[in-house]
Amino acid sequence: MSRVVVTGAAGYLGPHVVTAMLDRGHEVVAAVRSAKGVDLDPRAEVVEADILAPDFDPAVWGPTPHAVIHLAWKDGFRHNSAAHMSQLSAHFTLLTGLAERGVARIVALGTMHEVGYWEGAIVADTPTNPLSQYGIAKDALRRSLALALPETTSLAWARAYYIFGDDRRADSIFRKLLDAADSGKTEFPFTMGKNLYDFIRVEELGRQIAALTDAEDVTGTLNCSSGRPVSLAEQIEAYITENDLAITLQYGAFPDRAYDSPGVWGDAGAITEIVARDRSTATAQG
Repeated sequence: MSRVVVTGAAGYLGPHVVTAMLDRGHEVVAAVRSAKGVDLDPRAEVVEADILAPDFDPAVWGPTPHAVIHLAWKDGFRHNSAAHMSQLSAHFTLLTGLAERGVARIVALGTMHEVGYWEGAIVADTPTNPLSQYGIAKDALRRSLALALPETTSLAWARAYYIFGDDRRADSIFRKLLDAADSGKTEFPFTMGKNLYDFIRVEELGRQIAALTDAEDVTGTLNCSSGRPVSLAEQIEAYITENDLAITLQYGAFPDRAYDSPGVWGDAGAITEIVARDRSTATAQG
């Protein structure tokens, strides 16, 4: 198998992608800004560096990797942070520079927030009109890389949706529920919860991204999602039950956000086919 670098390896999704790639037999370099307190699969080689610094040299990773999975992104849970646009050029410089050094495969993590307001299933070529700094920056990087990378480097843009699982390490509504329960609260202020979203466990998303990395014939934008629309209320109620939380939702305490769609999810046809093809190949070889 090949040498793969995972940037943002210490983030929320990173450890799961690292493990998924190691399970596939790859040699994995886990690129982190700081290794202090990092809990990563011990099979990975951990390398500290600020990959967005102007003087960053990918040589610290050792031999040029065959593939780079780019997950690193500051303030992913803060959609209007100034960091999104201020660091955009650094992401572009890093990834185009890696292509120039001979990296053959780049898989970059995208987000449904690139699309903006949309009702129904999102497909690869759904028009984008992002409504947050996060979505704008991600969409700009997606578009610019498609134009800038050489033919010798294949690019897959892994568009993610609503992620849950391993929630102590996240900054999502699921983490907020756990924190509320820990502090002894028995009620949790909530919207009406009628909006439909696409939820995927972080472990499954990690496996999807790993399969996509190895599917080098697949390029462009891919939805990495479940493909199933589920109401926010149904998902949260199931989470409360699954985790045995002694907490009740206060429906209607908060209004729905004006820019949230009543229903949006990813068309998961392509990633489902990739994963199925991948499993079929593994069965045949095993």
